[in-house]
Amino acid sequence: MGFCSACGAQMLDGALTCAACGKSATSPAVAVATTGGMSNNVAGMLAYFLFPALVFLLLEPYNKNRFIRFHSFQSIFLAAASLILSIALGMFSQVLFFLMFLVWPLVGLGEFILWIVLLIKAYQGQMFKVPFIGDIAEKQANLV
Repeated sequence: MGFCSACGAQMLDGALTCAACGKSATSPAVAVATTGGMSNNVAGMLAYFLFPALVFLLLEPYNKNRFIRFHSFQSIFLAAASLILSIALGMFSQVLFFLMFLVWPLVGLGEFILWIVLLIKAYQGQMFKVPFIGDIAEKQANLV
């Protein structure tokens, strides 16, 4: 599967027009598209480091690409959800110290594993959606 050079949507191999934007491709879809000199899969992967996600949403060639926008928004929303979760666990740790002593490492490990999976999926060119957060990120990415 390749990506549309105009909007960044996924295209079937050999497709001559994009199903998302309707623009015709001069050649069949290629496996790795580039935006601004960087391949889309690398930019999508870098978006999970949070600061590049903010840069990608502000800079011109990257903020037009649906794939990069999706991963940038998902990264930002996931960071916000992680912050909210850590604040909530911090409040509970004041009351249930011993229970939270066991929960904190498990939550941290789960967040780290999810982050690694998202990095790998973005590098493979997939739009892997985290439940609930991925749907919101997809809606934001399609606004262009």
